[in-house]
Amino acid sequence: MKINLLYLCLLLNISVFSQETPVISEILKDSPAIKGKAEYLESPFVTAGNRSYLVGHQDGSFPEIGWHIEGEMGGLWNHPIKLLDGFEAEIISESDTITLDKAISFTNYPVAGKQDFKLEGLGLEIERWQFIPDDVQGAIIQYKIENKGDEIKDLQFTFKAFSDLRPTWLGDRTGMKDAADKAAFNTNEGYWIYKDSLNPWSAIFRADRRADSFDSFPSKYQGLGKGTSLTFNLTIQAGTSEIITFFIAGSYNSVSENLKSFHYLNKNLEKEIKGKRDRYNALASRSKLSIPDKKLQETFEWLKYNSAWLVQEVPEIGTGITAGIPDYPWWFGVDSEYALKGYMAIGQTDPVYQTIKLLESVSMAVNGNGRIIHEMSTNGAVFNKGNINETPQFASLIWEVYKWNGDKEFLKKYLPTIEKGLNWLMTENDANKNLFPDGFGMMEIHGLDSEMIDVAVYTQKAFADASKIASELGKNELSTEYSKIAAELKEKINTEFWSEEFGSYADFIGTDEQALRLVEDAIIRADTLDKPWSVKELKTLKEHIIKNPSEKSRPFVLHHNWVVNTPMEMNIADPEKAKIALRTAEKFTNPFGVFVTGIDRDETAGREETSFKGSEVFSYTGAVMTLPTGVLAIAENNYGNPAKALDYLKRMSKTFSYALPGSMYEVSPDYGMITQAWNIYSCAIPIIQQFFGIQPMASERKVTIKPQFPSEWDYASLENVSVGDNNISIHYKKIDGKFNLEIQQDNEDWQIEVLLPIQKYETSGKTESLNNQIRIVSSSSELIIKQQN
Repeated sequence: MKINLLYLCLLLNISVFSQETPVISEILKDSPAIKGKAEYLESPFVTAGNRSYLVGHQDGSFPEIGWHIEGEMGGLWNHPIKLLDGFEAEIISESDTITLDKAISFTNYPVAGKQDFKLEGLGLEIERWQFIPDDVQGAIIQYKIENKGDEIKDLQFTFKAFSDLRPTWLGDRTGMKDAADKAAFNTNEGYWIYKDSLNPWSAIFRADRRADSFDSFPSKYQGLGKGTSLTFNLTIQAGTSEIITFFIAGSYNSVSENLKSFHYLNKNLEKEIKGKRDRYNALASRSKLSIPDKKLQETFEWLKYNSAWLVQEVPEIGTGITAGIPDYPWWFGVDSEYALKGYMAIGQTDPVYQTIKLLESVSMAVNGNGRIIHEMSTNGAVFNKGNINETPQFASLIWEVYKWNGDKEFLKKYLPTIEKGLNWLMTENDANKNLFPDGFGMMEIHGLDSEMIDVAVYTQKAFADASKIASELGKNELSTEYSKIAAELKEKINTEFWSEEFGSYADFIGTDEQALRLVEDAIIRADTLDKPWSVKELKTLKEHIIKNPSEKSRPFVLHHNWVVNTPMEMNIADPEKAKIALRTAEKFTNPFGVFVTGIDRDETAGREETSFKGSEVFSYTGAVMTLPTGVLAIAENNYGNPAKALDYLKRMSKTFSYALPGSMYEVSPDYGMITQAWNIYSCAIPIIQQFFGIQPMASERKVTIKPQFPSEWDYASLENVSVGDNNISIHYKKIDGKFNLEIQQDNEDWQIEVLLPIQKYETSGKTESLNNQIRIVSSSSELIIKQQN
């Protein structure tokens, strides 16, 4: 076969085949690893860097998966473009050709993934490793082929790659038009290069050894891609192995940039693997948890890794955490507003500042009025300019971050956007001027856009937090104004949204007409899902509305959506109402957690621990999700119920490694995104800020610790929690019925205040002994102990 060399770039000189390739398995031999389940081999995995990521199936295949761009969300992505639909390898013997797409196991590592293949007829065992570096556009695929037999094996090994240089979601809005890929082989340097025929997009791959032959052919995937291959003749002695490594690089800017990345990866692979391994080890050492429940402990550790997987950089636009993989690998307002609170608590601060900068700058460019966007693709196209709740939640995020960093310049930078946003919220979205903004919140149910409980609660919290921001910056009049609004909203939420009949806060306040329309839709939904109790309740509600009409808007408990728990999440519910509402919430759970929409619960909800059966068209109908479960854990802790909070965390942790080892799905236990950003909010806030009770105020160089450990924990430690320029560690033990608390910090000039529920205690270290009910050891030069009210 003769192939014309199409591009000038093929004449450039790059290093070839002279360097010994590092063995990934040896470098990662001491890294954490979790082996997956055989029954989930035909489900997705992800290996991610902050520039590129790879999604395929755990069995080693690359089916066409995803719905956001139908069938295109798998493969190798280098946002805002895709590089490859996938790749595959073949072992060719005298008698057979075997494609390596049916692995017997998959093992996940924080920085890599591994498939294991066993070819018993050939006496071969094969490992396939994939590694994605950070800050480099590319991927590494490494095969270790071991001859387990007693004879020499003469084989051919063929590696096939399938290009698909295509734009991300909403590419058409920014002029990204896909065209056919062309392929050329550089015979001097031994690599294939793909290039889109109308765009500067390109991808390159080659092995760490020279191929014996090469070929090109039509792609087996949809789209305008191209298939190419490299084939190698191998002779493997008995009891020995061969390792073949493939370097893949890509660029959406130019071939020269691509070649630069390609050249770098060829020379610096060992450095990249070790560097990323060490960075992830450092992530694990931050907010390091040790508790009796090892499943929850492992979940917490790996959620830190998951959080790092979701950082996506597109230098021309910005860097930020994405919502989830594979179908939400771009930037969201509200997902970030939840998740970044967790990121801050686990010490992953760079993504916090980067994401806030990205969301705020784009929001101001697109909206200009403080409204925070909802969803933006990685090419910069904004799909949704912002749901109502996202603007107030931004204000609360800024205050939460400030509590950890104490940086007044940070507050000064974002207060103008907060002021504009709150003004937009109340002047353009509160038609009847009752302080409850109208419009969509977290529940994206058609027609559910009146006065929503979550919008009201997050608005109240926003004014309370914005009041504190204004006070910190000396804007006392503004602080007072915001504080008054927050106080009034708290009172109104507890009176106007509360339903004594249902023992719950209402889903929404709306007109009878709105409610009846929503009831009709809900009856159809419940009937379709075969939920007779829901149908009966909804029909009773419909009859009640018709027989007792109201000309005024009023509260309705209709869907039992999870957002009715937000008053307890934000700690603004009256205690007695909270007690009732939290017990009501227990009805809408299953062994994995909390239903998104309570009317989807069925009679077996409390017993079955099985796979979630989603609809053929992607939908959250019937779903139990990690965010609602985490919200309820936070809510229980707010009202002094750590045992119940722990119960919800245990339910949620059942989803961890259920389908993808080392990760927690968005929908419990195995549906939707295979890794999700806001999971860290659901786990880190209850553990760090509530069980351990760490309440930072870095601007005052002070940390308040208000512990409320679950009674079943005889010990717990949380080490290396970053607060400003300080690091806090807390060690708790229960010995002979005594509560032992040891607090350590790097900077002894910080004030530590401990809030305890009983008066009798003993302290040592920097303070005098008092008695023997509680023993506290602290390295602080100033330790203050107070009794909780």
